[in-house]
Amino acid sequence: MEEQILDALKKAGKPLRPGDISEITGLDKATVDKGIKKLKTEEKIYCPKRCFYDIK
Repeated sequence: MEEQILDALKKAGKPLRPGDISEITGLDKATVDKGIKKLKTEEKIYCPKRCFYDIK
């Protein structure tokens, strides 16, 4: 799940909202939210502006 989220962010090349990540990966939004929370804790992604996420 985390790899799919990271791949979606890498391919997009810009910050994405959780809903965008969900559409790209095919994962449901709740799963994406859990993955984002874990990746933020691991400092692999960050939040450049409210409700948008990008890779570090």
